[in-house]
Order: sequence, then C-alpha cells, then structure tokens
Amino acid sequence: MKVISIFNQKGGVGKTTTSINLCSYLCMEGYKVLVIDIDPQGNTTSGLGFDKRKLENSIYDILTSDMSIRDTVKQCEFIDNFYVVPSTMELAGAEVELINKEKRENILKVKLKEIEEEFDFVFIDCPPSLGFLTINALVASHSVLIPIQCEFYALEGVGQLINTVQLVKKSLNTELEIEGVIMSMYDARTNLSNEVVSEVKKYFKGKVYDTSIPRNIRLAEAPSFGLPIMLYDGKCKGAEAYEKLTEEFLKRQGLKIHE
Repeated sequence: MKVISIFNQKGGVGKTTTSINLCSYLCMEGYKVLVIDIDPQGNTTSGLGFDKRKLENSIYDILTSDMSIRDTVKQCEFIDNFYVVPSTMELAGAEVELINKEKRENILKVKLKEIEEEFDFVFIDCPPSLGFLTINALVASHSVLIPIQCEFYALEGVGQLINTVQLVKKSLNTELEIEGVIMSMYDARTNLSNEVVSEVKKYFKGKVYDTSIPRNIRLAEAPSFGLPIMLYDGKCKGAEAYEKLTEEFLKRQGLKIHE
C-alpha cells in the first residue's frame, strides 16, 4: 500500500480535483484506492456525492478517539474499488482538542497500519495550510503529490512547501519523498502558462508530469454534481488529461496499464 499526500499550501490549485479524478481512473485500471479527506472544508467528500450533514463517522473520529479507520470507510456508489474516509466541519476543532496529546502527529500513521493489506493506494487530500492536519498526513505518507496552478505567482510559497516537506522528512518521517508535480489550469494558448511550466520544471528537476491539466469548464462543474469527470463528461479535455495523467503516474510506479 502506497500512501500519497496531495498538498500545496495555496488554495484553489486543483488538489481536490486531482484526488477525485486521479483516484477514479486508478480504480478503472483495477486498483483498489482509498482517499482520505483531511480538509475541514470536505470538498472531496461532497465532490464524491456524500452529504456531510448525514455522516455519522469521519476522519475527525479517527483523529480524536479510539475509533478504527475501518469504521469510517465509505464505498463510492458509482465506481468499484473506490473508498473514502470523509471529512466534516467538526475536523476544524481537532487541532485544539489534541493540543496536549502525546505523539499527536503520528495518529493517522498508526491508524493506517490497520488496513495496510487492503488497498493499493491511499491518497490524502490535505488542507491548504501547514497545521496539525497536514503534518499528520505527511507523517503517514510515503510521498507528496503537488498540484501547481499555471499562474504568475505559482512559485510563490513553493519554497516554504519544500521546506515543510524537508523538515517533516528530517524529524518525523525519513521516508517522505516528492512523488511529482502536476501543472493545473494550463492554457496552451498563453505564453504565461508555458513560462510557468518551464520555471517549475527547472525548480523540480525530473519531477513534473508531462501531462498538464487544462482549464476546463466541465472539470469545474463535475464536483457540484457529486461526480468524477469520467462519469460527468468522459470525453471532455479535462477527462482526457486525467486519463493520461493516470497512465503516466502508473508508469512512474512501474505498474501496468490495462489496455
């Protein structure tokens, strides 16, 4: 089981879009995938069609009680092999509740050991901040997937992000690596998009995926219907990009793509 955090401390860069759609295509390839929504906003949870007001158990319960992670896992109705640990607004209070708990940065890592034989991949959709929730995700992960928006300020804050990853690696999780960088909201017609990609490739030598995710209305609409893009509009440019990204991701893992 490989555990990957999807993280960037800037909001609106495509973390949730990536967690929903990359996971969906991996499931279509036959891999069993769990996505953990550790963001109090719960966008991955609602983007997969779950009503946050009706959830009895969530990631909050895993972090603040003795509850087993198995008791919070929900299956997506519309895709085989796709499972979710949902998030609710309660999660916003977890940091304060656990302020005096020993080894609180290890809670998720310990809980994930219960299910390490059950999934091929676990993706953790992180909040856009560097607090307790993100640290828990990074400590539990083998690697970090970083979506970066193709905009003028793209590299602003990336240094801080890398420092955080290196700090966690040095003091809390020596295995942590950068899985890769995904360029999102790419517009091939603009010089700016191409310049940003070029800069990011220089910064993250060899880590940037060849497949960029384009600006795409259908991709932006899909979460409001509680569907991944493959089911909302599988022929749009956004869907094609995530399908290609999944193939590239699997090749980098040395895993087969089913024809």
